[in-house]
Parts: sequence; C-alpha cells; structure tokens
Amino acid sequence: MKCLSEKVTINRAQRPQTGRRLEARLAKQGRELAAVRAMLERYETALQGSHVTVFAQDEALRYTAISNPLFGKSVDDIIGKSDEEILAAGNRAQVIALKRAVLDHGDVVTRELSIGYDGSARWYELHMEPVRNAEQQIIGLAAAAVDVTRRKEAEGHLRLLMRELTHRSKNLLAVIQAMARQTATHTHSVDDFLDHFGARLQALAASHDLLVQQSWHGVSLEDLIHSQIGHYLKGPQAQVTLQGRDVTVKPDAAQSLGLALHEMCTNAAKYGALSSPAGRVTIGWEVAPAGGATALDLRWRESGGPPVAPPRHAGFGTLVIERNLSKALGAHVTVDYAPDGFRCDIHIPASENLAIR
Repeated sequence: MKCLSEKVTINRAQRPQTGRRLEARLAKQGRELAAVRAMLERYETALQGSHVTVFAQDEALRYTAISNPLFGKSVDDIIGKSDEEILAAGNRAQVIALKRAVLDHGDVVTRELSIGYDGSARWYELHMEPVRNAEQQIIGLAAAAVDVTRRKEAEGHLRLLMRELTHRSKNLLAVIQAMARQTATHTHSVDDFLDHFGARLQALAASHDLLVQQSWHGVSLEDLIHSQIGHYLKGPQAQVTLQGRDVTVKPDAAQSLGLALHEMCTNAAKYGALSSPAGRVTIGWEVAPAGGATALDLRWRESGGPPVAPPRHAGFGTLVIERNLSKALGAHVTVDYAPDGFRCDIHIPASENLAIR
C-alpha cells in the first residue's frame, strides 16, 4: 500500500506537466493538420485548373478517391463505382486489363490511350502504380490521367506537315533541276548560265517567300506580280500598270505563274517595252465563266518600246511561258510578237489553280 500510495502521489505530481505536454502535442497536431488541409486545398485547386485527374481504386477496381473527375462527372458520380459502370464498352477491356496487370503483378504502367465518351474521344496519358499495406500486400492502385489530346493533335498535324514538306521539297527539286537543265541548254558560257540561272532561282524564291508568309494557302495575284516586277511598279516613273480585281492563286500555280511573269519581265527589259523609258506594260486580268467552268484570263500588253520581232529560236522563256503553263496549269497560252509590242494571253482554269476571293 505504501508503494502504491507513493506511485499515486508521483502521478498526481506529474499531472500538470503531462497536461501541458499533451496540450502542446495536440496544438502541434492541430497546426500540422491545418497545414495538410491547406496543402490539400491547394492541390485540389491546382488540379481543377489542369488536365490532370488523380484517382485510387481498390482490389475490386472500385473508385475510392478521385480529384478532378473526367467526362464532366462529379466525385459522387464516380466514388464506389467500377470501370464497367463508367467507361464506354469500346475502351473498357483495354483499361481494365492494364489495371489488372498493376494489381496482379505489381507492375507500374504508363500508357497513352484514346478513351471515348458520349460520342467523342480524347487522348490520355495514364500512369498507374500499386498501393500496398504494411505487409506489402497489394490492396489497390493509385493513378494519374493527363489529358494529352492537344499534344496528340499537334503531333498528327506535324506529321501531316512533314509529309507535305517532303512532297513539296521533291517538287521544288524537280523544278530546279528542270530549270538548270533548260538554262544550260540555252546559254553559251558558265557566266551566262550563272547569271540566268541565279535570276530564275531568285524569282522562284520570291514566289516561295509569299507562300511561306501565307502558310502555303495561296497568294494574292497582285502580290505575286509585285514580287516579280515590283521595281517597275513603283514611283512616278512606273512603267507597269495593273488592271483587275485581286484573286488568290494556289501554291503550285503561283510557282509556275511567277516564273512566267519573271521571264516576260526579263524579255521586256532586254528587248521590249521596259528597255525604253517611254515603254509601258499593262497587266490585266479578270475571272469569267468559260464553258460551264470558271477561268482566269490574264493579259500582258507592251507598248512604246522598240519594234518587236519573233525570236529566231525558242528559248527558255518560251518554254516557261507557253509549254510550262500549259502543262502545269492546263492553261491555254497565246503569244503575239506584234511590231508595236509583245502580247500574251493566258487562259487558266480556276478549279485547281485559283481560290476566288
């Protein structure tokens, strides 16, 4: 009894100190709990503004927790339910098989899946890991699903662009190869070849610059003309006049028509109206019906220059203006070396070559 009495006396003596310690510990736990709650609130807020869904499922693959649910559903719509009750039949088997691999084998799985819901499909990057108890037994899984639809669409668009770039690069190389071969055929020295070929490359590059600026959707005919003969259109001494309502020329047509404009301008500057200060060139066009379809009629008219005579030999310019336009655009080209000025009429079918504004 004496020993017991002493023990009781000791315990009573320690009560104030023990109480203070307990109060301090409870206060500390309260602060820690408040900090955890604040962190969870920030976590929930961050998830709500993201494309990330975090969830947990038990061994029966019933949802036990979820943040930022998919498909516009609420937390109450998900908790306690399984994938059979939530996912569409087309995606269900694949998703469940992946989750079963996590539960049965302890695998950590990361996959990109297209999941359909309510008539549409979105891409998700799904990362899943097993959840274990103190005895290291698997009791469920934890997962995060990130909506990567925009990224997948961007990847698809990039693949399309790469295929288109490859196609256009091959076409461009073919055009340059043909230009080099034909220029070499119609020149008599290396320097002559370099001068002519360099000028034609610059003309082709000018058309490409316009196409790149418009993301290869087509270019304004006026802009195309300015890119090839712009220096004759500027200032009080301008020698070229444009007449026509602007139209949009599609990419392939822009390359061929740009080269033809360059050749006509070069010929006019060497032998025709642009070789004389008094010379003038009028470029007119109109879009009109033609045999049940629509066509662009483009006219090049020179006046005020030296007398014109037909060339003795068909040069590169003739090939580009007459043959290439006919072959590439299905155009009908008529040229007239009238003594008072060169004339060219180009009739271009609109269906594959123009987008009328």
